[in-house]
Amino acid sequence: MQKHRGTSAASKKPKEMAEPLSNGAAYQSVPESYVFPEHKRPGSSPSSAATIPVVDLGGDDHGEAVELIMEAGRQFGFFQVVNHGVPDEVMSEMMSAAEEFFMLPTEEKMTHYSTDGKKLPRFHTSIGNDDEKLLYWRDCLKLGCYPFEQFKHQWPEKPASLRAALEAYTAVARAVALRLLRLTAAGLGLDDGHFEGQLSGGPVIMNVNHYVPCPDPSVTLGLAPHCDPNLVTLLMANGVAGLQTRHGGGGWVDVEPLPGALVVNFGHQMEVVSNGGVRGGEHRVVTNARAARTSLATFVMPEMGCSVAPAPGLVPDGEAPLYKPYTYQEFLGVYTSAAGDRDAVMARFQIKH
Repeated sequence: MQKHRGTSAASKKPKEMAEPLSNGAAYQSVPESYVFPEHKRPGSSPSSAATIPVVDLGGDDHGEAVELIMEAGRQFGFFQVVNHGVPDEVMSEMMSAAEEFFMLPTEEKMTHYSTDGKKLPRFHTSIGNDDEKLLYWRDCLKLGCYPFEQFKHQWPEKPASLRAALEAYTAVARAVALRLLRLTAAGLGLDDGHFEGQLSGGPVIMNVNHYVPCPDPSVTLGLAPHCDPNLVTLLMANGVAGLQTRHGGGGWVDVEPLPGALVVNFGHQMEVVSNGGVRGGEHRVVTNARAARTSLATFVMPEMGCSVAPAPGLVPDGEAPLYKPYTYQEFLGVYTSAAGDRDAVMARFQIKH
């Protein structure tokens, strides 16, 4: 089913650990543990020809940007941003360091391998749980990024370029996220600083995702359909397509990466705070047979003890809010137990009318 180039780490790790896809195996066919049932395969659900909006942050008139963010939020929970202020050099050095990590010798990558979801940094394959029966075609390096004083000493020492690149990129990506949150608040009719403080004050976490070429993309997925649990996510990819978002509750839309752009999606917390005014962006990742795809997802989230609820100004007079209040820690517990299933997660917090 597969032939190996170089040394396998299989003898060096417990049997329950799935072998990372980037560890050197040359796959001629998709191993059985990655083959999805027919009804869960990429082609089993409809597609859409819609395109997600592109928001230009370079102009002086923020009104158009706010309007596009709101339109994107209502339809997709997704948009791309250009002229965002992140220097090309910072982006390219971060991407190069990320790609280089997955090309490290197996034994160097595997020093960070863990199936403990709370460990940082953590290298894993698929979702990375001990009890996974069906695997996703993805390797991932999960990093704590900000505050720097909390996480910097934990960052991998190899590749040598990673630490400097990660600090530079995290600083500017976080600044872009906070700017977008101010524009989103304005679009919702809230104070510009509504999302500052506890709502965006949690740690900044990054998933560095790597999807090796797949011999048969029709039978597997890189990631299952889900909505991120946090507030807002910034994504930088290496130009290889694979990300798809759902148009409303309908078909899947290819997110075609624009050169130099960042992809932005709202998480569950934005949908709750906006009282359903904007969507948490549901998305999935499909694979391809031609090229490896690397993407960096930077998650901005509330503090664990932050109380999240619909903003009072967004609940019409005389009506009850759509969602009951909770702490972000409570939300993450539900999200984990529901395996990220969008409808199952939101049903736990919806107020029945």
